This record gives sequence, C-alpha cells and structure tokens, in this order.
Amino acid sequence: MKQLILLLLSLSFYPISAQDVAILKYNGGGDWYANPTAIPNLIEFSNQNIKTNISKNPQSVAINSEDIYNYPIVFMTGHGNVLFSDDDANNLRNYLISGGFLHVSDNYGLDKFIRRELKKVFPKLEFLEIPNNHPIYNQTFKFPNGIPKIHEHDKKFAQGFGLFYEGRLIVFYDYETDLSDGWEDEIIHNNPKSVREKALKMGANIIEYAFKN
Repeated sequence: MKQLILLLLSLSFYPISAQDVAILKYNGGGDWYANPTAIPNLIEFSNQNIKTNISKNPQSVAINSEDIYNYPIVFMTGHGNVLFSDDDANNLRNYLISGGFLHVSDNYGLDKFIRRELKKVFPKLEFLEIPNNHPIYNQTFKFPNGIPKIHEHDKKFAQGFGLFYEGRLIVFYDYETDLSDGWEDEIIHNNPKSVREKALKMGANIIEYAFKN
C-alpha cells in the first residue's frame, strides 16, 4: 500500500502553485532546529527578489513523514550527530528521486555525520564539488566564483558539494561557509550587510533552482 501511495505521489509531484518550503527534522541528537530566523529571512528575501510566493512561516517535517512530499525543497542544518533509520533513509531516498531537493548547511560539526548518513540513503553516490558554471550558481543572482564564503570556522575554503541522481542535482551541501548563519537576523552573528546579502542571494538561487528542476 505504501508503495502505491509513493507512486501516486510521484506522478502528481508538486502542483505548479506549490511553493512552500520546510525544515527537516532528524534524529540523533543534533540540533536540527538551529538558526531559527534563517529560513523565515530567506523566504522574505526570495518573495521580494525572485517573485516566489512562499508562506512566511516554514513548517518542520520529520524525515520519515509522508508530509515531506508536500515540499519541493527541504532545508537541513545543525552542529552535531545525525542518525537515519532504515525508514528515514528509504523515505528521503524516495522523496529525492521523485523530484524533491535537499539543502544541507554545515553549521560546523555536521560534516562527518551527514556524509555517513547520506551513504545510507544513496550508497553508490559520492559528493561531487559543483563547478562554478553550474546553473545553481547562475540563477537570478550570479556567482561566477561559486559558493560565497559567509562564516569562518577553521580557515578552510568554502565549497559547494552535490549528490546527482541520473544527472539531476538532488542534494546541495554548503561546506565551510554556513549559508544559514548568513540568513539569520543581523544581530545574531553581526555579519556585515554585504556578507548577509551574498548569503541570501545564494539561498534564493538554491530555492529558484529547486523550484525549476
């Protein structure tokens, strides 16, 4: 019965008017709820600048819930441990191969856990660094040098990685830049306006790309 439901969902995946986004709730003890002002600020910026019509208050959605299919894109962040059960991995895999999109923002400390757990979702896929000419860097806003550096953790270069399924980018992972810090209220990290603007523009590109592909 569940497979039939998933098939029907994939056949009618996302009506054109569906533009809501969600925050992914996962297990393992990591703070999936980190950066609470980030996504609301990104939504406001996107609605104003790329003409989206996203509900201003994002929902949280559990990784093993069929409600995930209601969202063209889900956002994931945190600092600590991530643990996907078999049901979690299967549900996320079906969501992504049916047309969904996952953005992961390394809020420092997430890297080793998210790499490990995404192997449960796609054992044969490897993270690839996304080239600067990829469409995700060339939506409404142009980033000819690739992903911008937003927040300093340990003086490593900012990188954008992706998982590709049958040629389609399904997971975008920002590493050593922490875009979601740049989306937060200015008072939280005291990032200059120019840095926050770069982060928001890159975030809007991610939303625009996910809605189109």
